[in-house]
Amino acid sequence: MIKVLLYIWIGGGLGSICRYLVQFYISRYLTVTFPAGTFLVNISGCFLIGILYGIAERQGWMNIEWRLFLITGFCGGYTTFSSFSYEGISLLRQGNYLYFALYILFSVILGLLATFWGSTLTK
Repeated sequence: MIKVLLYIWIGGGLGSICRYLVQFYISRYLTVTFPAGTFLVNISGCFLIGILYGIAERQGWMNIEWRLFLITGFCGGYTTFSSFSYEGISLLRQGNYLYFALYILFSVILGLLATFWGSTLTK
């Protein structure tokens, strides 16, 4: 179990650093109100997790250690939006359209409400 947690920890740390650097440089060179750094991180994280899952499923070269390091760790540290996106696509591929719609709708709405409630509680 310690070995598993180490892979996730190292990958997550590297992903978090990359997220910070992308957001830092985007906000440094783009002075707009739109959160372009976070947007770019979310979209690129979704693209990356799609590539990694595609390689893992089709090519079969990615063992469990690499999956934990790259997908759970790095992508999880870079953006949890990539996991959210992949899980949604998985529901669609399985034909679970109702669960897909509920997952997307409730995740976004309840996530926004939870953030609002949490910030309200601290005032």
